[in-house]
Amino acid sequence: MLLTLTLTRPPATDLGHLLHKHPERLQSFSLPFGQAHVFYPEASEEQCTAALMLEVDPVGLIRRGVRFPRLDQYVNDRPYVASSFLSVAIARVYNTALGGRSKERPELVEQPLPLRARIAALPCAGGEGLLRRLFEPLGYGVHAVDHPLDEQFPEWGESRYFTVELEGELRLRELLAHLYVLVPVLDAEKHYWVGEDEVEKLLRRGEGWLAAHPERELIVNRYLKYRRSLTSEALAKLLEDEEVDPDRELETRAAEEEAVEEPLRLNEKRLGAVVSVLKARGAKRVLDLGCGSGKLVQALMKEAQFAEIVGVDISHRALESAESRLKLERLAPRQRERVRLFQTALTYRDKRLAGFDVAAVVEVIEHLDRPRLQAFERVVFEHARPGAVALTTPNREYNVRFEGLPAGSFRHRDHRFEWKRREFEDWAGEVAGRFGYGVRFLPVGPEDPEVGAPTQMAVFER
Repeated sequence: MLLTLTLTRPPATDLGHLLHKHPERLQSFSLPFGQAHVFYPEASEEQCTAALMLEVDPVGLIRRGVRFPRLDQYVNDRPYVASSFLSVAIARVYNTALGGRSKERPELVEQPLPLRARIAALPCAGGEGLLRRLFEPLGYGVHAVDHPLDEQFPEWGESRYFTVELEGELRLRELLAHLYVLVPVLDAEKHYWVGEDEVEKLLRRGEGWLAAHPERELIVNRYLKYRRSLTSEALAKLLEDEEVDPDRELETRAAEEEAVEEPLRLNEKRLGAVVSVLKARGAKRVLDLGCGSGKLVQALMKEAQFAEIVGVDISHRALESAESRLKLERLAPRQRERVRLFQTALTYRDKRLAGFDVAAVVEVIEHLDRPRLQAFERVVFEHARPGAVALTTPNREYNVRFEGLPAGSFRHRDHRFEWKRREFEDWAGEVAGRFGYGVRFLPVGPEDPEVGAPTQMAVFER
């Protein structure tokens, strides 16, 4: 059983500081089920890889009374595939890194890093589709190679085993926590009894990501082996941790942002600019990603050119507000057929998003942290792949012109970032090149000779 972790940002040997394992040493650890070894196949300034290899002793475990899932005799897959054994090894061998601690380089712990994890053999009870549904919403690029039951007999079909590579820019402790929880979820087995303490482990390792994951219930059920009392407790505690109503909180914060921008009537100008771009493309089918309360959908409905208008948002309350604003129940049948609203996450691949002429993404990306932004990029530009995308985001340089906005503050408390013009152009250019789009940039709102326009728009076209 082999897991490798690779850092590709110089000095890449920082990985040794984070893992508390020296690149020049082979280190071995005794575990209840065998031995774990940590070594570095490569350790240069440009790239550093740490390997965790497990040697499971199935004979010794059986003699001690451990019965393996499915195959409880001496021949089974447990010594060779990633499973709950790997989760235990991560917690024991990489405990310091998993806990987010580093005495020598504490600043590294909080830095998102370009990391790659490779699992040589990962059982996926649910296939590649489930593998992607679990990892892509967390911002990973997923590369999976499935293995046949027997290469000499292809008619036997594929096995449930994959070699998997995960790439993303995130903190090392986050990557380890994701693996700790999701590897046994994919395997759908555990080598030990699942009791009350497993709920606490799941909540601790799922902190900050599990509550918002679109497959939250599946993860909880599989991790806790479908024990209803435990799954009910875990789901209840996940919901308890949401001390405020997230939909209501977002509404409050959106109102604050609108108050900052209102003197410029900036939202009106943004929506008008986006509608103009979409009309100029001659589009018929339009997708509003992150439609919120439906203001852009309402503007699009006034244009007879658009035969189909679809608004999506992750917030159920926002969609209810949009439906109320648009008065869908009162529209004539032909008008009503033009408009659809549905709930989905923009970091989760959804086949309903594919096939549109154009898409609008108005003031959305700045609400996404780095891993979710990377997932969003793939969902929109690789999977949905509309003919054009009109995307707006605040110009951070312009913030100094807003009265009442404290220096250094973002326009919205939920913003994860606000980019300067050069930063936005660099990001958009990289995304366009990676997914086969061209990109051009348009200012939105009054242009200041020193700091530019308050909103910046990128128009991606293919």
